[in-house]
Amino acid sequence: MTASDGSWWDANFILKKTNGPLKRHLIYIILIGTAYVAVSAVFDFLPRSTYSHLEKRDLTKRPSFTCDGFLSGMFATSFSHWFSDTEPYRDELLTISMIGKDLVRLHVGGAENISFHASTDVPSDPDAEALRAAEEAREADERYIDDLPLTENGTAKIANAGIIIVGEADSVRALMAFGGSSKGGVQYANAANAYHEALPGVNIYCMVIPTAVDFYLPQKARKSSNPERPVINNIYSHLASGVKAVDAYTPLAQHFREPIFLRTDHHWSPLGGYYAAQAFARVAGVPFQPLSKYTRKVVRRYVGSMYGYSGDIAIRNAPEDFVYYVPEGVSYTTTYTDYRIDEHYRVTGEGRTYNGPFFYHYRDGSGGAYCTLMGSDTRIVRVRTSTKSDRRLLILKDSFGNMLPAFLFYSFGEVHVVDFRYFTRNMKQYVRDNHITDILFCNNIFNAYSPHICARYVKYLHQAGGTYVKPQAGTVSTDSVKPTVGKARPAVPASVLKKIEKAENAEQPEKAAAPQTPSESEKTLSAPGEVEEVEEPSPAEQSVTVVL
Repeated sequence: MTASDGSWWDANFILKKTNGPLKRHLIYIILIGTAYVAVSAVFDFLPRSTYSHLEKRDLTKRPSFTCDGFLSGMFATSFSHWFSDTEPYRDELLTISMIGKDLVRLHVGGAENISFHASTDVPSDPDAEALRAAEEAREADERYIDDLPLTENGTAKIANAGIIIVGEADSVRALMAFGGSSKGGVQYANAANAYHEALPGVNIYCMVIPTAVDFYLPQKARKSSNPERPVINNIYSHLASGVKAVDAYTPLAQHFREPIFLRTDHHWSPLGGYYAAQAFARVAGVPFQPLSKYTRKVVRRYVGSMYGYSGDIAIRNAPEDFVYYVPEGVSYTTTYTDYRIDEHYRVTGEGRTYNGPFFYHYRDGSGGAYCTLMGSDTRIVRVRTSTKSDRRLLILKDSFGNMLPAFLFYSFGEVHVVDFRYFTRNMKQYVRDNHITDILFCNNIFNAYSPHICARYVKYLHQAGGTYVKPQAGTVSTDSVKPTVGKARPAVPASVLKKIEKAENAEQPEKAAAPQTPSESEKTLSAPGEVEEVEEPSPAEQSVTVVL
């Protein structure tokens, strides 16, 4: 039989000889088969994704084949995870999925189906007495909630991982529910007390930064999150008499109608940091300048971390302005010591000290705008100012704390900044060597609630200087490559914690400052308002991971 006579492989011949119902089934099979082959070709043969702009993270790397891994099954598991994590057009497919979810999202007015986010380091206790104490604390929290400056009206809906989306259109905001008890957070106070005891003569201050959920949750959804102020009060009540509490909550509540928190990011804004710094300056008894002494700068069309965390397309469709303030009339030199980090975000060493800009300028639409101040958390920062003062401040912080230092250049002769995740020196020796006179604990409430994080602070008082992890393959020096842009790590359940930690560990300036020799960098002070222009990285450059 020839092709003209109708061969078995001739589709037209087959359709011609097939009756009606069978023909329809055959057409359906052909269409489904063609779609399957097309999709398989896309997923199997097109280049794999290596970086997710949506999730602000490097995607899983392809595992190397080993006989042991193959026999144990680990290679198959790792390969499957790599294959599903790096599909072509990942961000585009996620966006389509978000749009679909947004169309069927349920709006809620209560606490149903909302996951509380609290420290996973706090063990649950099934003991009846502990449960009764927790219930009493919850009742106290509910009594307190009536005094919160919450939004009176508005919609609330549940996104991924229990993140609450409130508002509509350009006013939409993503909030992370807080699940801590009013009896928690004592370890944070104990850490500050330990510093007070170990460092006599040094002024110790303790600040707990609330998050946006306490100020912007609609009235009808109040039970979706535990109030944060009782936890903050509990922490302050456990401070030693020589440790000074810094109330950041009250000034933030007084200005909650201003943009003190970012809508599309889990952080607060520089303006929120300004009001908190003002409260600190008042407690510390140091000069403080009004916003009129600063130049206001804006990165427009900013969409922050909560787009990737929530999986809600409404966040992407409501970009905001990232507004920061550059001090004028004061000169300052910013000195960095960058860490070398391995693929597990562990410090393996330190780079050389060099001078760089304090402010990194990002283009409009950049997702890395929160890194404007100091560029990264993977470094020790020292800022020497022209302020005539012998007082030297050390800020112990998470990424929320990045918003404070620039507002204190008028207040201290030097400002040092250390992130709780990466300090490898002995804290007592660092304080002595740098003649620190004041130490400010400055962390958001999720981190302040975490015993694990508070234990790190205490550990730094006793660890030997130069405590590093042995370098392994994959170590990256943060002062030698152009990093990726990603995101204080809230202490939250693992599903959200891993996303936030990965994003923060990728949160770096898109172009690192070029190191200078000490002799060059010490000659002059930075000009007032010095800002370094940062170029957007190419996709290839974004595939390099530099962790936070």
